[in-house]
Amino acid sequence: MGIMRGFFIYLSRRRDLEGLFMKFGPTRNLAMRFVAGEKLEDAIRVVAELNKKKIFGTLDHLGENVNSEEEATRAADEYLRILDEIEKNKIKSHASLKLTQMGLDIDSDFCLDNVRRVVERAARYNNFVRIDMEDSSYTDRTLEIFFKLHEEFGNHVGIVIQAYLYRSEDDIKELIKVGANVRLCKGAYKEPPEVAFPKKKDVDANYIKLMKMLLDAHEKGVHTAIATHDENIINFALNYVKSNSIPEGKYEFQMLYGIRRDLQFKLADKGYTMRVYIPYGTEWYPYFMRRLAERPANVFFVVKNLFKG
Repeated sequence: MGIMRGFFIYLSRRRDLEGLFMKFGPTRNLAMRFVAGEKLEDAIRVVAELNKKKIFGTLDHLGENVNSEEEATRAADEYLRILDEIEKNKIKSHASLKLTQMGLDIDSDFCLDNVRRVVERAARYNNFVRIDMEDSSYTDRTLEIFFKLHEEFGNHVGIVIQAYLYRSEDDIKELIKVGANVRLCKGAYKEPPEVAFPKKKDVDANYIKLMKMLLDAHEKGVHTAIATHDENIINFALNYVKSNSIPEGKYEFQMLYGIRRDLQFKLADKGYTMRVYIPYGTEWYPYFMRRLAERPANVFFVVKNLFKG
């Protein structure tokens, strides 16, 4: 299973193969289980339907590692449009973005200016933008930009921390100091063993440790987004918030669009805050390959349909 996971993460970086996979019908059909559509209007409709089921959204315009300032500026402009449409349609949703989509590979200050434009718009609408975390080579720069924007805009901006990184405990200690809004996930990139826990049981144990740190800091203004589909961790979290009297407004559960819908509805029906990460756009290839890496059983769908017309 670990070999297969590594293989699909490798494919997620092979942009030269992107065209081949995106034109292959079964691959595209499966990808659309995890992606709301290619247009913002598609994603807005999905959020509206989820809102009817007491589920909130986080809209993500797919894209990463842009190569020019023009691409990065267009990406930031699209996020302004996302926030405008959320406000216009009165749907309950935040936005989530990647810094390499905003130009981090080009220049950090240029990237910061792009993201600042987006967070300013979110603050104007009293909304919120989450800065996604990418592979560990970007962690320091991502946190640096987050802290600068948090100083300016407070909790109109949040961050993601990945539990499989050894460094995450120290990063969370710093985030607690400023009362950050933190989305805690396990991590979806291939990292060397000197950087990240290689075994799932160790990642799970660290996830629980970090989650408890964040939840315990709720009186310092910390908001914890518990981002997992792991029922064991979710059940632990439910028991922990109850036994420690963590206020409902200080945490929420988050899952990915197209994964464990049954569990999403179950938590929402029980009155817990449930938010679904909803990606859209034409640049779905790297995102989709990382979803296959997390759940290789999806590969059999593609193989089964390989020779179908």
